[in-house]
Amino acid sequence: MGTTFWRDAINKEMKNVRVAFDILEDGRNIEPGRVYLECYMVFDVKMDFTRKARFVANGAKTPDLENTYAGVVSRETVRISFVYAALNGLDVMAGDIKNAYLTAPSSEKYWTVCGPEFGPDLQGSKALIVRALYGTKCAGRDFRNHLKSCMEMLGYQSCLADADLWMRDAVNSTGQEYYEYVLLYVDDCLVIGENAKEQIMEIDKYFPMKPSSIGKPTIYLGAKIGQVELDGDVRAFYFNMSQYIKEAIRNVETYLKSKNLGLLKNTTIPITANYSPEIDQSPELNESDSAYYQSLIGVLRWIVEMGRIDIITEVSMLSSFVAMPREGHFHQVLHIFAYLKCHINARLVLDPSYPNITKENFEKNGDWTSYYGDEVDEPPQNAPKAKAKEFIIRAYVDASHACCKLTRRSRTGFIVFLNSAPVYWFSKKQGSCEVSTFGSEFIAMRQCCEYIRGLRYKLRMMGIPVNNPTLMYGDNQSVLWNTSVPDSTLKKKSATVAYNYCREGVSRNEWITRFIPSKQNPSDIMTKSVTQHRKEKIRMFLHDIYDYDME
Repeated sequence: MGTTFWRDAINKEMKNVRVAFDILEDGRNIEPGRVYLECYMVFDVKMDFTRKARFVANGAKTPDLENTYAGVVSRETVRISFVYAALNGLDVMAGDIKNAYLTAPSSEKYWTVCGPEFGPDLQGSKALIVRALYGTKCAGRDFRNHLKSCMEMLGYQSCLADADLWMRDAVNSTGQEYYEYVLLYVDDCLVIGENAKEQIMEIDKYFPMKPSSIGKPTIYLGAKIGQVELDGDVRAFYFNMSQYIKEAIRNVETYLKSKNLGLLKNTTIPITANYSPEIDQSPELNESDSAYYQSLIGVLRWIVEMGRIDIITEVSMLSSFVAMPREGHFHQVLHIFAYLKCHINARLVLDPSYPNITKENFEKNGDWTSYYGDEVDEPPQNAPKAKAKEFIIRAYVDASHACCKLTRRSRTGFIVFLNSAPVYWFSKKQGSCEVSTFGSEFIAMRQCCEYIRGLRYKLRMMGIPVNNPTLMYGDNQSVLWNTSVPDSTLKKKSATVAYNYCREGVSRNEWITRFIPSKQNPSDIMTKSVTQHRKEKIRMFLHDIYDYDME
């Protein structure tokens, strides 16, 4: 394909990127300290067959710098904000900043020579790079700092627990105080407030957005976003990865078709029953297939991150072998895609409804002050004023003792809910080998408590009230006894750190632990690849997962 075929795409890109250059004319010289940087055009065809041209700098030839990252809000913060919006009856609007990096002045000192893309009049001229051109090392940082100045001018302040969540005081139509939020994922904006449309148009005045992108969010980070009405006239947001998964499956099937292979049919579980990847002795993959395996693991990890919790354990297990995958590992990754094809239409519903909790079951037992003093869990001194409604925080934790047949290390799994909405999930092999179920369960409890302490801090720094302890559920009676009765004694000295960490949190009223039967514990599927009552546990947080729909 010749240049003429791409002419419209090139002209469109150069019209946008021209502002990044100061052409040296009338005998002007390059100022001292500037370094020559090669630039070129890259081309792509998008999913809808639109031709895309991008003029970029060759950042590979620039020196490494300490801070080069663009602002990216965490996915956990995104989920919290959606639950916050639903609970407090706020609107959510989205927008995509147009030619984002080119709006920011460059902090780097480079110059280049204009190529044929600039036209015959300017070809061969020298030009200073004065805007954050794509490809330069600090382009993302420069844009983030430029956007930061705008947000501060509009009265927002950066959340100390997540720098890319911006918040400011507001009062709703009933006179209740709350916080308006702006979540920034590089150039993607999510705005939360009673007058979200006005908020996003404020930003649009200084950072013009693509007109078609302004509105209710429908797609965010690859997931479809919508609202659903639950029992009791409750409106909840949901994330649906089906479109992303369909494209991933289509790509996998195209790859397999080239090798005269295909995915399994009617797959009911993510990997083969009783399969243990750590003892797989099948031949190692060649370099090309290894790279493809790594890319598929990356796709699956993103699918898990965006809400498909039902495959978290299997993906975690197979992620451990990206450095040296074997044929057996590759076949199991394909097994996961076959499972997704049969269970594609799942939604992660962020239900803001308050759960039914019997408070008497979570009264703190005995006097803990004689063991850990009279310290209490208080908000940080620099926390903003707490506003709006408080969440009930619940955590379910489990461990699979000595499940790794090679190292005999255990696996920790837990899931955390705000009200009835899952906001965080975790499955990972423990870092040490525990000789007893008690030890592995206590390590899992401690890991969950560490996350809970961070979550409570984040909520407080977002201005959300956190006055009550987190309700933690586990299915190991010994661990629950140690963390619910003050005068219980530790039987395993190897668990001393976990023992005291968890108990200190109970004494400070950060969390309270209680027993739950294993069959009712949703975190059970985050420690084992195949479990009894799997469907019932998955339905605790995923909707429509057993609908088959490839249309």
